Amino acid sequence: MSIAEKFAAMEYGPAPEDPKEAAAWLERHGRHFGLFIGGAWQAPAAGEYFDTLDPSNGEKLAAVAQGGSADINAAVGAARAALPKWRALTPHARARYLYALARLVQKHSRLLAVLETMDNGKPIRESRDIDIPLVARHFYYHAGWAQLLNQEFPGYEPCGVVGQIIPWNFPLLMLAWKIAPALATGNTVVLKPAEFTPLTALAFAELCQEAGLPAGVVNIVTGDGSTGEALVKHPDVDKIAFTGSTEVGRAIRNATAGSHKRLSLELGGKSPFIIFEDADLDSAVEGLVDGIWFNQGQVCCAGSRLLMQESIAETLLSKIRDRMSTLRIGSPLDKAIDIGAIVARVQLDRIERMVAQGVAEGATCWQPQVVLPSRGFYFPPTLLSNVHPTSIVAQQEIFGPVLAAMTFRTPKEAVELANNTVYGLASCVWSENVNLALHVAAQLKAGVVWVNCTNLFDAACGFGGYRESGYGREGGREGLLEYMEPTWFKHAPALPVATSPSAAQLAGQVQTEDKPDASRPTIDRTVKLYIGGKQARPDSGYSMEVHAPDGRLLGEAPLGNRKDIRNAVEASRKAEAWAKATAHNRAQVLYYCAENLAQRSGEIGQRLAAVVGDQQAAAEVELGIERIFSYAAWADKFDGAVHNPPFRNIAIAMNEPLGTVGVICPLEAPLLGFLSLVMPLLAVGNTVIAVPSERYPLITGDLYQLFDTSDLPGGAINIVTGYASQLLKTLAEHDDVDGLWCYGDEAGVAAAKAMSTGNLKQVWTNEGRVIDWFNPKQAEGRWFLEHATQVKNIWVPYGE
Repeated sequence: MSIAEKFAAMEYGPAPEDPKEAAAWLERHGRHFGLFIGGAWQAPAAGEYFDTLDPSNGEKLAAVAQGGSADINAAVGAARAALPKWRALTPHARARYLYALARLVQKHSRLLAVLETMDNGKPIRESRDIDIPLVARHFYYHAGWAQLLNQEFPGYEPCGVVGQIIPWNFPLLMLAWKIAPALATGNTVVLKPAEFTPLTALAFAELCQEAGLPAGVVNIVTGDGSTGEALVKHPDVDKIAFTGSTEVGRAIRNATAGSHKRLSLELGGKSPFIIFEDADLDSAVEGLVDGIWFNQGQVCCAGSRLLMQESIAETLLSKIRDRMSTLRIGSPLDKAIDIGAIVARVQLDRIERMVAQGVAEGATCWQPQVVLPSRGFYFPPTLLSNVHPTSIVAQQEIFGPVLAAMTFRTPKEAVELANNTVYGLASCVWSENVNLALHVAAQLKAGVVWVNCTNLFDAACGFGGYRESGYGREGGREGLLEYMEPTWFKHAPALPVATSPSAAQLAGQVQTEDKPDASRPTIDRTVKLYIGGKQARPDSGYSMEVHAPDGRLLGEAPLGNRKDIRNAVEASRKAEAWAKATAHNRAQVLYYCAENLAQRSGEIGQRLAAVVGDQQAAAEVELGIERIFSYAAWADKFDGAVHNPPFRNIAIAMNEPLGTVGVICPLEAPLLGFLSLVMPLLAVGNTVIAVPSERYPLITGDLYQLFDTSDLPGGAINIVTGYASQLLKTLAEHDDVDGLWCYGDEAGVAAAKAMSTGNLKQVWTNEGRVIDWFNPKQAEGRWFLEHATQVKNIWVPYGE
């Protein structure tokens, strides 16, 4: 074709990136890589290796070590040995190491970008212009936090040895997201990269050597899922940070339930891309291209569900099809390519299978007329229209360049469709009406909302999900907290093992309310459950006797069961308006609770004294008033932040309530323990189902009278008495409970974690450790509020 013909056609010519430097790097290593442990390279203990392939052509790039349990053990040992000296460094010293890593990433940026594209299959433009600059940004940003750590987080210390498992879609960027905050906060790391894409992690190990990072601070162990499993289960690992599928995240949650490991999970997504009729459609289409066809759709927050207002549907679909026809598919090293290769054959097969199932369920499939390369793993950009909201392609993560399109009529319907999934990672809202966009954004169950933009990330802005998209955040201040714990809590002693009632004891202590034992005097201290703002008899019709330490019968408390918990959850859901109340109004209600507790302090204290003694009872009441006051004060002061990322955007970081939270209260402080846990949850807008202390569940009678007279909306707090071990199971397994706070011995909190894997609800426990409920430094404040909320970042562009 002549120059004139090329000019008339306006077609892109090939613009291949030269891979010779990356190839030379591979050759210097003999295309054979060991494990990076203790600052040095070593062969795997079992002597096994696997091949990593170039997805664009299926050719072998290198042989990589298959790490096993012995290698994980060696890496964890090296990290443990390096921890004391690394932690003892001054903040400035750690900051300088992180700064050095940032500079080295920039120095070797082209090599890293080409290597990433060769190993992963993503277009070189994305590796070069997005991934690698963000890698450097994360190390720069966290170098700053390392410098400021002691000033900004007094009383906190690192978790210790951190195991990190990263996916194959953003191999080096996910490494930076995890290693940078871990090192900044004084932890040491064992990282397992994805089996499909280990090369840039191994290149990063060389950067650690070049930066002079102390041996053992960062260890890289490659391998398959069994390697990750060995890391997760290793008893000397203090925290696991995982990014990957929800299925694997659930398995990790279950595997770590019986340990004290901290856990953060960034899992799958099925993100809605909502376009209203007043949106700039051309801009929205360009955003959609980035939202679903970026990195071949192999993005956990990909905008894979298009929700379009019915009035613009046909126009919008026509524009989308036109734009899809211009997308270029081919060699990822070609700088003129939009869509590269799928990472592996197994992933390509999954995409093909799910698209076929979506069509079988009634979707209409449209793909542009493109010629795919004859070698490698490629899939064309795909539009599925007429998708039913319950279809597999609308509910399950495809992780490929496939868009499922649906329509809506009203903003309310758009929100319902958007939230109609088990996931909650990210979402997009397109509208020229900023009032409408922010109104919808606030209602979306997602950790990130992009308004009139998409796929923007920055180290200063936390990223993470709601619901089965995981919990915890990466980036920002909240991301740092994932790698630290209060010093007092980390070293708190273990609670003594609670005595669970035996079957014989249960049989002896339970009686029906309708047929009391005629041989005993009438008991006038029989309380009821408190559900939906009303006193309620237990579904079982049974009650449990409550005795003083000297054996005196103090009264009877209802024996709640599964149906009572179900009723309480329904009441909590109906009270979600509590979250929409202004923070000022919530504060006023809590102040009123404190006022009413003060007025009744004498009679409540007198009854409580029969169980805990006069001195403790008086302290619980007085500190209970103070604790309610404290959270009333916090209600309108626990604010979010406004970030200024290096774009024409602001990111509004909002502290949002978890939703409906179950609480298992501590035995040792029946009143103060209850208030210390329930009040921070209420202050930020959660609704609560609380199981009070088995030691004195009769406190319920005083509490529901307190709440009844304090203008607290019915259902905001629900109280179900009974045996905690039985009610815990129901709360943990209930899929409509968003969070669970459990305070008890090690067996109890391990059960709470293990039984709540179904919907991956956020679980916060005392790890079986002692908390001094009478010490405000341990029992109230930001630490509780941070666990009562999750951060949503809403990105809003500005300017012309």
